[in-house]
Amino acid sequence: MSTTTGVEQIANAVLYEGFLLYPYRLSSVKNRHRWNFGVLYPEPFAGLNGERATVQTACLLEAGADAAVNVKVRFLQLVAGAAVEQEILVSNLILDDQAVCLHESLFSRAKVEGKLEVRASLTGPGLFQVTVSISNLGQFSGESRDEALALSLISTHVILTSRGGKFVSMIDPPAPCQAAAAHCRNVGLWPVLVGCDDTQMLSAPIILYDHPRIAPQSPGDLFDGTEIDEILTLRIQTLTDKEKQEMSATDARARAVLERCESLTRDELSKLHAPMHRDQAAGFKKGDRVRLQPRRRADIFDIALAGKIATVVSVEQDFEDGIHLCVTVDDDPGKDLGLEGKPGHRFFFAPEEVEPI
Repeated sequence: MSTTTGVEQIANAVLYEGFLLYPYRLSSVKNRHRWNFGVLYPEPFAGLNGERATVQTACLLEAGADAAVNVKVRFLQLVAGAAVEQEILVSNLILDDQAVCLHESLFSRAKVEGKLEVRASLTGPGLFQVTVSISNLGQFSGESRDEALALSLISTHVILTSRGGKFVSMIDPPAPCQAAAAHCRNVGLWPVLVGCDDTQMLSAPIILYDHPRIAPQSPGDLFDGTEIDEILTLRIQTLTDKEKQEMSATDARARAVLERCESLTRDELSKLHAPMHRDQAAGFKKGDRVRLQPRRRADIFDIALAGKIATVVSVEQDFEDGIHLCVTVDDDPGKDLGLEGKPGHRFFFAPEEVEPI
């Protein structure tokens, strides 16, 4: 990924997630069927194949009268086999206590036909629900997925920006907003806070945490945003000359990845090593018994593990100096696997999400 941490850079990481996967060659099986995230197919194809033709995101905005929002929809479009970035921007939509539909429009980008709708409703004093829906309205009479992709919105996501208001975390909404947050329906897009002042929200087809950041040691895009740069870089360097030639011929972006990985110095490569390390600063140590009290409730594990007794396996610190407790759950039949470091049987919590016992 890029070394910068701006909202656009985070959005670009989402835009190109899955664009090409290691080993970055079109002959690779997993690169013959790409665009796994955020694809809006034409309705005739989507309906027959269990895919999406419409996505929707809804979030909460604390704002007074006459506050405004800007909506930016971004996606990729296949043109002559190449990925072209597309953008639809709607600016200065004024919130109003009586407003319901702020904007509705049809858009056309080459062979892609779509509809954008922005709605807002007052859900409490100074609290608005803002809902954005995007639909693919294109006609389709072909049969193959490749034909449908040529008429699709790919890696679709939305950036919302507020003037005169602040967005509310949808992962961990404050108590006064939790009831309203429960009524926000998100389909195919999940909103998280981005930037530094809560005036921007990114709704992406992959689930992120609030205020996501790109690791500062990452030297550039790899299109596998959830992977480890170090592992991918080392694996690229071990490709055969024939494989590297095929990778270079695949796409300009793949060629740039190859050139960057091969030009890294030993010092630059060492900086990619994961910065997690053991730390005692959290007031916990290996072997401590704790009761789990997840606060974020970001996924099903947070709900399922609430109240469980666990044992601290390690205390770790990330590159942002955040402390994380790695624990195994005492009544997990696979606890021994967690002690061996195997995934699925060890869990990470912030110190404030556990209680010593």
